[in-house]
Amino acid sequence: QVQLVESGGGSVQAGGSLRLSCAASGYTSSTYCMCWFRQAPGKERERVAIIDRAGTTTYKESAKGRFTISRDNAKNTLYLQMNSLKPEDTAMYYCAADTNFYRLWVGSALNWGQGTQVTVSS
Repeated sequence: QVQLVESGGGSVQAGGSLRLSCAASGYTSSTYCMCWFRQAPGKERERVAIIDRAGTTTYKESAKGRFTISRDNAKNTLYLQMNSLKPEDTAMYYCAADTNFYRLWVGSALNWGQGTQVTVSS
């Protein structure tokens, strides 16, 4: 059974940094595409950053230059390094994994974590 467990969230001031982790178990992560999503209260869930099996990455426009998605297949762990955080980055952050890139891209991944809260104060 696939399990994804996020950690690393917290409260920071604007301009600060956080590093989110997503520990995967129950499968070999190198065979999966993985993604970070976020959802703020009252807003739709949005894709933040995605990484495919080859390591190619794609970012939400507002995350470019500030966030970095990476994966350590040996540790079955996905990361999201977030720098220069802004109050509008405040949200619950979820990692997701799927062997089907398109399904992951559109937010219909088969595997999701429980989320980790990120709060950025001004």
